[in-house]
Amino acid sequence: MNLSDFDYPLPEDRIAQHPLEDRAASRMLVLYRREGRWEDRMFRDLPSFLGPGDCLVLNDSRVIPARLYGRRAGVRALPIGKRNPKRWQYLTGKVEVLLLEPATEDPNLWRALVHPGRKMHIGERVFFDGGLEAEVVARGQYGERTVRFHCDGDIYQKLEEIGHVPLPPYIRRPDEPLDRERYQTVFAREPGSAAAPTAGLHFTPEILEACRAAGAQIAYITLHVGLGTFQPVHTEIVEQHRLHAERFRIREEEARKMRAARRLVACGTTVVRTLETACRRGGFVEMSGQTDLYIYPGFEFRATGAMLTNFHLPRSSLLILVCAFAGRDLVLAAYRHAVEAGYRFYSYGDCMLIL
Repeated sequence: MNLSDFDYPLPEDRIAQHPLEDRAASRMLVLYRREGRWEDRMFRDLPSFLGPGDCLVLNDSRVIPARLYGRRAGVRALPIGKRNPKRWQYLTGKVEVLLLEPATEDPNLWRALVHPGRKMHIGERVFFDGGLEAEVVARGQYGERTVRFHCDGDIYQKLEEIGHVPLPPYIRRPDEPLDRERYQTVFAREPGSAAAPTAGLHFTPEILEACRAAGAQIAYITLHVGLGTFQPVHTEIVEQHRLHAERFRIREEEARKMRAARRLVACGTTVVRTLETACRRGGFVEMSGQTDLYIYPGFEFRATGAMLTNFHLPRSSLLILVCAFAGRDLVLAAYRHAVEAGYRFYSYGDCMLIL
């Protein structure tokens, strides 16, 4: 399959730049796979699609303030003439660091995306506010670096003090104080994600209670969102793409709910990948590890009975996953309808329920 088969046009004004005042006020496009049709509903209608025997599975990973802005020390910069008027700017230029995940058990060693990456050589140091300093200790592809922080105290506490909410690049504004709350699900509890599991952003405590009142169980998994979720597809042949591994965990008490369910309703692509990974590693039992499961058309779904998901970028692995679940032609037709009907797209946008 060609990557161009998973493209669609989207006017820029359809990309939501701010969250709605009310989380649960989002629209919801309900897609019926077997019937090949869809209908326009509201997210508040979700409990009416659930009942006894259903288990709604949510990702409780918590977004950390993973975006840092600093200045490089210039210790590994290429030689530049002393009379060059841009010498100081070149040697101590601004650097953006997006933390992805801890590289080891050492809490101060992290994998990260660094911009501008071409100037960040091994041995380069970066200074941030609050006395935080980092050193580049390894290089990877596409701007990836491994950095070691020199930090007095808890690095997570330091990130809370000086870090920024890692809004995706299509939200063309700086992060605001409101994003600390709204780019986070109401059930987030396990810190570790570099981006929100956005299908969960629509839920409120009242909607969760309404789902339980409808007879559905609610279970939680943890998958820390990183490059495996949001990295662009770099190959023109869909099958040749490879995902970066992401950390996940399923607890026994939650696995028990999944084993007892008649239908698993996955909230988001991260949950889908976790459930399908578990099925291939012994079923729903307590487990933790990493998954690089890449789902594209032709994939055999063994666990996912229904899916709640936001609208995804063209040519992305997330859109490819949704097309694998519901069929490319039907999904792209539904996307065209959503564009024409004025749905809001991406992280702060509306959602789709696929039955």
